[in-house]
Amino acid sequence: MPRLPPILRLLQAPAKFTVVPKAHVSAKPAKTPTSAVEQAVGISAIVVGFMVPAGWVLAHLESYKKSSAA
Repeated sequence: MPRLPPILRLLQAPAKFTVVPKAHVSAKPAKTPTSAVEQAVGISAIVVGFMVPAGWVLAHLESYKKSSAA
């Protein structure tokens, strides 16, 4: 095998074929269905996870503008 420059050797690794195990996906209904309370808690956690950081940035936007101008 010919010697490749170091840059080309980096590109050679992703070109190799790797075996990916098959995911265990089921089309059946859940064994234990989630209750309305569990769904509400999960959706609330996701909404809070997205909205709190966005609200923090928007609430402190003026201080971010002042610090970047300096």
